[in-house]
Amino acid sequence: WEIRKQKLILSNTILRKMKTFELKGTPRENLGKKMSKNLRKQGMIPAVLYGQEPVALPYTGKMNAGEKLVEIGDGKGIIVTDFSVSFDGVRKLIYTPEIHLVSIEMGDGRKVNAILKEIQFHAVSDAILHLDFQEVFADKPVEMHVPVELIGHAVGVKAGGKLTQAMRKLKVKGLAEQIPEKLTVNVDHLELGKTIKVGELQFDHVELISPKNAVVCAVKMTRAAQSAAGAAAAA
Repeated sequence: WEIRKQKLILSNTILRKMKTFELKGTPRENLGKKMSKNLRKQGMIPAVLYGQEPVALPYTGKMNAGEKLVEIGDGKGIIVTDFSVSFDGVRKLIYTPEIHLVSIEMGDGRKVNAILKEIQFHAVSDAILHLDFQEVFADKPVEMHVPVELIGHAVGVKAGGKLTQAMRKLKVKGLAEQIPEKLTVNVDHLELGKTIKVGELQFDHVELISPKNAVVCAVKMTRAAQSAAGAAAAA
């Protein structure tokens, strides 16, 4: 009963959908290191948008500005869009602990929903060199790392322990519009010396794909708690 009760409590979490970040992009036709370097001097950042939906080859559909086909095998390919964004326009998307659904408005009027998949930084200056985005569709699940927030007051802390958080983000799979901005975990019933693992957590609309045995948080024994326990045992 205690285990089942704990799982029910852990599943009782608050899920709020990701916020949408509006971003303006300009399709790129001229590629290469020299062109990318010139863009950065102008306060722009080269970026790539990878289409999630494969297309059959040979492709006979319309190609928009900046788009190209990349073959992935088995007679299929994906449409990749080269574009650029301004540093000022993307700064708040990058330098934040939050995750977002990104609505990219291309210069030709197209709007694409995407998620930010990878950021390439300069090894010395930490300047942003390149951004990778993945297009998302309403009916296709995506994988994302979602921040974890611990709430409540663990009984183990009240007993003298220290609450530690081992995982700041968990990898989930789900439809983009149903992935929450954060995963909230209630630790009220977490006892001294106990842990909460990924496999004990459940959230609506998303599947946790981080390793099930991975520890999310724990209440560890402090020296004071160990001394108190030793004194109680001796008495």
